[in-house]
Amino acid sequence: QVQLVESGGNSVPAGGSLRLSCDTSGLPSADYCMGWYRQAPGKEREGIATIDTDGATLYTDSVSGRFTISKDNTKNTLALQMNSLKPEDSGRYYCAASVCHNHYCCFPERRAMDYWGKGTQVTISS
Repeated sequence: QVQLVESGGNSVPAGGSLRLSCDTSGLPSADYCMGWYRQAPGKEREGIATIDTDGATLYTDSVSGRFTISKDNTKNTLALQMNSLKPEDSGRYYCAASVCHNHYCCFPERRAMDYWGKGTQVTISS
């Protein structure tokens, strides 16, 4: 049974930092694209950062330079370090994984992922 469990969400003031984690288990052995997505109230879920099987990362423009995605293959975890947070970063953050053998199938705009977590809430106050 595949499980992706996010943690680390919180309420912080603008300018602050948060680190989200995603513990994964049960993923079949394969190459994966891992990603972080977020959904604000009344808005569609958007991809914000991805990391492919070789560790190459991509970010959506709104978070580039402020967020860092990383993974620890030995611990089966995915992380998102978020700095200089803004109120518009508020939303529910999800981690996701999809079988992907090269960087062509791993990018934040990709919405169809094989596995999803249930999300963790991030609220940034102004």
